[in-house]
Amino acid sequence: MIKTFHKNRLPHIRPIGATFFITCRLADALPRHIIKQLQKELEQKIDTIKEKYPDDYEYKIHNAKKRYFGKYDQQLDDKPYGNCYLKYPNIANIVADKLKAMDGKYYDLQAYCIMPNHIHMLLDTSVQLDRDEIIDESNLDDLYVQLNTIMKLFKGSTARYANQALNRKGAFWFKDSYDHYVRDDREWSNIVAYILDNPVKAGLVKNWEEWNYSYFKTTYRRL
Repeated sequence: MIKTFHKNRLPHIRPIGATFFITCRLADALPRHIIKQLQKELEQKIDTIKEKYPDDYEYKIHNAKKRYFGKYDQQLDDKPYGNCYLKYPNIANIVADKLKAMDGKYYDLQAYCIMPNHIHMLLDTSVQLDRDEIIDESNLDDLYVQLNTIMKLFKGSTARYANQALNRKGAFWFKDSYDHYVRDDREWSNIVAYILDNPVKAGLVKNWEEWNYSYFKTTYRRL
Protein backbone atom coordinates (compact mmCIF):
# COMPACT_ATOMS: atom_id res chain seq x y z
CA MET A 1 0.00 0.00 0.00
CA ILE A 2 1.41 3.39 -1.00
CA LYS A 3 0.78 6.70 0.72
CA THR A 4 1.79 9.81 -1.22
CA PHE A 5 2.13 13.10 0.61
CA HIS A 6 2.69 16.51 -0.95
CA LYS A 7 4.62 19.14 0.96
CA ASN A 8 6.37 22.21 -0.42
CA ARG A 9 5.50 21.07 -3.95
CA LEU A 10 7.43 17.81 -3.58
CA PRO A 11 5.76 14.37 -3.61
CA HIS A 12 6.70 12.16 -0.68
CA ILE A 13 6.02 8.56 -1.65
CA ARG A 14 5.82 6.49 1.53
CA PRO A 15 4.57 2.91 1.13
CA ILE A 16 3.37 1.24 4.30
CA GLY A 17 6.04 -1.10 5.67
CA ALA A 18 8.77 0.25 3.38
CA THR A 19 12.44 0.82 4.14
CA PHE A 20 13.39 4.50 4.10
CA PHE A 21 16.62 6.42 3.66
CA ILE A 22 16.31 9.66 5.66
CA THR A 23 18.55 12.66 6.13
CA CYS A 24 17.98 15.33 8.79
CA ARG A 25 20.15 18.42 9.07
CA LEU A 26 20.54 20.94 11.87
CA ALA A 27 18.56 24.16 11.64
CA ASP A 28 21.68 26.24 10.96
CA ALA A 29 23.52 23.71 8.79
CA LEU A 30 23.21 25.71 5.57
CA PRO A 31 23.26 29.47 4.94
CA ARG A 32 19.98 30.98 3.76
CA HIS A 33 21.32 32.07 0.38
CA ILE A 34 22.38 28.51 -0.46
CA ILE A 35 18.96 27.15 0.58
CA LYS A 36 17.16 29.77 -1.53
CA GLN A 37 19.39 29.10 -4.51
CA LEU A 38 18.86 25.32 -4.40
CA GLN A 39 15.11 25.69 -3.79
CA LYS A 40 14.81 28.02 -6.76
CA GLU A 41 16.67 25.57 -8.98
CA LEU A 42 14.39 22.72 -7.91
CA GLU A 43 11.19 24.75 -8.32
CA GLN A 44 12.22 25.69 -11.84
CA LYS A 45 12.94 22.04 -12.60
CA ILE A 46 9.55 20.99 -11.19
CA ASP A 47 7.75 23.58 -13.34
CA THR A 48 9.56 22.33 -16.43
CA ILE A 49 8.73 18.69 -15.66
CA LYS A 50 5.04 19.44 -15.02
CA GLU A 51 4.78 21.41 -18.24
CA LYS A 52 6.50 18.73 -20.29
CA TYR A 53 4.84 15.70 -18.63
CA PRO A 54 1.42 16.91 -17.33
CA ASP A 55 0.03 13.38 -16.90
CA ASP A 56 3.11 11.56 -15.64
CA TYR A 57 5.34 13.81 -13.58
CA GLU A 58 5.51 12.40 -10.02
CA TYR A 59 8.31 9.87 -10.63
CA LYS A 60 10.33 12.40 -12.66
CA ILE A 61 9.97 14.95 -9.86
CA HIS A 62 11.08 12.23 -7.44
CA ASN A 63 14.30 11.78 -9.45
CA ALA A 64 14.82 15.54 -9.57
CA LYS A 65 14.45 15.58 -5.80
CA LYS A 66 17.23 12.97 -5.48
CA ARG A 67 19.59 15.16 -7.49
CA TYR A 68 18.53 18.15 -5.38
CA PHE A 69 19.38 16.15 -2.23
CA GLY A 70 22.84 15.38 -3.65
CA LYS A 71 23.62 19.08 -3.99
CA TYR A 72 22.44 19.74 -0.43
CA ASP A 73 24.47 16.86 0.98
CA GLN A 74 27.61 17.99 -0.82
CA GLN A 75 27.25 21.43 0.77
CA LEU A 76 26.87 19.85 4.22
CA ASP A 77 30.08 17.85 3.82
CA ASP A 78 32.29 20.18 1.80
CA LYS A 79 31.44 23.45 3.51
CA PRO A 80 30.35 22.78 7.12
CA TYR A 81 28.32 25.72 8.37
CA GLY A 82 26.68 26.73 11.63
CA ASN A 83 27.43 25.41 15.10
CA CYS A 84 27.72 21.73 14.10
CA TYR A 85 26.31 20.64 17.48
CA LEU A 86 26.46 16.97 16.54
CA LYS A 87 30.26 17.06 16.71
CA TYR A 88 29.97 17.04 20.51
CA PRO A 89 29.90 13.47 21.87
CA ASN A 90 27.15 14.18 24.44
CA ILE A 91 24.86 15.58 21.72
CA ALA A 92 25.64 12.79 19.25
CA ASN A 93 24.89 10.28 22.03
CA ILE A 94 21.47 11.84 22.61
CA VAL A 95 20.64 11.30 18.94
CA ALA A 96 22.10 7.78 18.78
CA ASP A 97 20.32 6.73 21.99
CA LYS A 98 16.95 7.93 20.68
CA LEU A 99 17.41 6.07 17.39
CA LYS A 100 18.13 2.89 19.35
CA ALA A 101 15.26 3.46 21.81
CA MET A 102 12.75 3.57 18.92
CA ASP A 103 14.30 0.51 17.26
CA GLY A 104 12.01 -2.51 17.28
CA LYS A 105 8.83 -0.52 17.95
CA TYR A 106 8.62 1.91 15.04
CA TYR A 107 11.27 0.48 12.75
CA ASP A 108 14.19 -1.90 12.36
CA LEU A 109 17.28 0.32 12.60
CA GLN A 110 19.55 -0.88 9.79
CA ALA A 111 22.19 1.85 9.49
CA TYR A 112 22.99 5.39 10.51
CA CYS A 113 25.78 7.94 10.48
CA ILE A 114 25.80 11.03 12.69
CA MET A 115 27.84 13.80 11.08
CA PRO A 116 28.67 17.18 12.69
CA ASN A 117 25.69 18.96 11.10
CA HIS A 118 23.38 16.21 9.82
CA ILE A 119 22.42 12.57 10.18
CA HIS A 120 21.70 9.79 7.66
CA MET A 121 19.58 6.80 8.69
CA LEU A 122 18.09 3.69 7.10
CA LEU A 123 14.87 2.47 8.72
CA ASP A 124 12.71 -0.55 7.88
CA THR A 125 9.15 0.17 9.04
CA SER A 126 7.85 -3.35 8.24
CA VAL A 127 8.52 -4.31 11.86
CA GLN A 128 5.22 -2.57 12.68
CA LEU A 129 3.30 -4.99 10.47
CA ASP A 130 4.26 -7.88 12.76
CA ARG A 131 2.27 -6.46 15.68
CA ASP A 132 -0.46 -8.77 16.94
CA GLU A 133 -2.96 -5.90 17.11
CA ILE A 134 -2.90 -5.51 13.33
CA ILE A 135 -5.48 -7.95 12.01
CA ASP A 136 -5.93 -6.73 8.45
CA GLU A 137 -6.13 -3.48 6.47
CA SER A 138 -9.30 -2.50 8.33
CA ASN A 139 -7.32 -1.35 11.39
CA LEU A 140 -3.94 -0.73 9.74
CA ASP A 141 -4.38 3.04 9.44
CA ASP A 142 -5.17 3.31 13.14
CA LEU A 143 -2.16 1.31 14.35
CA TYR A 144 0.58 1.89 11.76
CA VAL A 145 2.74 4.91 12.60
CA GLN A 146 3.62 6.81 9.44
CA LEU A 147 7.13 8.06 8.76
CA ASN A 148 6.24 11.73 9.27
CA THR A 149 4.99 10.91 12.79
CA ILE A 150 8.10 8.85 13.55
CA MET A 151 10.29 11.78 12.54
CA LYS A 152 8.29 14.20 14.70
CA LEU A 153 8.81 11.92 17.71
CA PHE A 154 12.51 11.55 16.97
CA LYS A 155 13.17 15.23 16.27
CA GLY A 156 11.05 16.53 19.13
CA SER A 157 12.71 14.40 21.77
CA THR A 158 16.30 14.85 20.57
CA ALA A 159 15.85 18.61 20.11
CA ARG A 160 14.53 19.00 23.64
CA TYR A 161 17.35 17.08 25.30
CA ALA A 162 20.06 18.53 23.05
CA ASN A 163 18.93 22.08 23.80
CA GLN A 164 18.95 21.32 27.52
CA ALA A 165 22.48 19.95 27.28
CA LEU A 166 23.61 22.99 25.28
CA ASN A 167 21.74 25.44 27.52
CA ARG A 168 20.05 26.99 24.51
CA LYS A 169 16.59 27.60 23.07
CA GLY A 170 15.27 27.64 19.55
CA ALA A 171 15.15 25.33 16.56
CA PHE A 172 17.63 22.47 16.69
CA TRP A 173 16.66 20.54 13.55
CA PHE A 174 15.69 22.02 10.19
CA LYS A 175 11.92 21.54 9.91
CA ASP A 176 11.97 19.30 6.81
CA SER A 177 13.83 16.04 6.22
CA TYR A 178 14.79 14.24 3.04
CA ASP A 179 13.23 10.80 2.70
CA HIS A 180 13.40 8.17 -0.01
CA TYR A 181 11.84 4.72 0.04
CA VAL A 182 14.18 1.92 -0.99
CA ARG A 183 12.98 0.01 -4.06
CA ASP A 184 15.21 -3.08 -4.14
CA ASP A 185 18.22 -4.87 -2.67
CA ARG A 186 20.70 -3.19 -5.00
CA GLU A 187 19.51 0.25 -3.98
CA TRP A 188 19.61 -0.83 -0.32
CA SER A 189 23.27 -1.84 -0.67
CA ASN A 190 24.16 1.42 -2.42
CA ILE A 191 22.48 3.46 0.31
CA VAL A 192 24.26 1.56 3.10
CA ALA A 193 27.57 2.23 1.35
CA TYR A 194 26.64 5.91 0.96
CA ILE A 195 25.77 6.24 4.66
CA LEU A 196 28.89 4.49 5.95
CA ASP A 197 31.20 6.28 3.53
CA ASN A 198 30.01 9.76 4.55
CA PRO A 199 32.72 10.52 7.17
CA VAL A 200 35.35 9.02 4.86
CA LYS A 201 34.21 11.17 1.95
CA ALA A 202 34.21 14.22 4.23
CA GLY A 203 37.84 13.51 5.18
CA LEU A 204 37.12 12.87 8.85
CA VAL A 205 38.41 9.27 8.95
CA LYS A 206 40.10 6.84 6.59
CA ASN A 207 37.76 3.91 7.30
CA TRP A 208 34.08 4.05 8.25
CA GLU A 209 34.66 1.78 11.24
CA GLU A 210 36.88 4.49 12.78
CA TRP A 211 33.90 6.85 13.02
CA ASN A 212 32.32 6.56 16.47
CA TYR A 213 28.83 7.46 15.29
CA SER A 214 28.25 5.03 12.44
CA TYR A 215 26.16 1.87 12.72
CA PHE A 216 25.34 -0.98 10.36
CA LYS A 217 23.18 -4.03 11.02
CA THR A 218 24.54 -6.93 8.98
CA THR A 219 21.20 -8.75 8.64
CA TYR A 220 18.06 -7.30 7.12
CA ARG A 221 14.71 -8.17 5.62
CA ARG A 222 14.94 -8.69 1.86
CA LEU A 223 12.95 -6.06 -0.02
